[in-house]
Amino acid sequence: MADRYKILYQGGEGEIVVKKSRFIATTRPVSSEEEAAAFVADMRKKYWDASHNCLAFTIGRNHELTRSSDDGEPAQTAGRPMLNVLLGEEVHDVCVVVTRYFGGTLLGTGGLIRAYSDAVKEGLLNSVIVEKQSGFELRVRTDYTGLGKIQYIVRQQGITTLDTVYTEKVELKLLVPAGEYAAVEKKLVEGTNGTAVLEKGEAVWFGEAAGEVLLGI
Repeated sequence: MADRYKILYQGGEGEIVVKKSRFIATTRPVSSEEEAAAFVADMRKKYWDASHNCLAFTIGRNHELTRSSDDGEPAQTAGRPMLNVLLGEEVHDVCVVVTRYFGGTLLGTGGLIRAYSDAVKEGLLNSVIVEKQSGFELRVRTDYTGLGKIQYIVRQQGITTLDTVYTEKVELKLLVPAGEYAAVEKKLVEGTNGTAVLEKGEAVWFGEAAGEVLLGI
């Protein structure tokens, strides 16, 4: 199973116009079919006067649950193309509704597929997508003579420091990706000649958005 994958962290909205038909894509993070259904119901209520409210969603680390609906458009011209965009962009835990206001001109099968696909892409562009990854919190206790070497290793490895407490000794709380944990631990032990005390914490999922570390996402 993947130890990192992309999720929709914050929903958004995008709109395109094709031959006077408006296609409004609204995205929302979801973690269950019930959440997706509630979101779709909200969109259908908001856009009650629209010609169509087509949907697609994918939930789970391995896309365990996927659904799509053409909502009255010709079969396979809306929902499935929308879902294909989500799968192609490899975004998980996301639901998208594309609302269409008919502009009076028929677009044909190819035109509909392109329009619904492009609308989803526009919606994703206006959303916040985060790479979610598994890792561990690592507490490192050291005397002041070993601090410089530890800070150097942390910078070199691109590890996030969550907290630093200075008392008689120094305690750092680090956030280490699961796939890098063994190598980082080894470097810290070797770099301090075994004088630093390392304490591995519980596994945690995390990501980053706008320079902010997001724990437990």
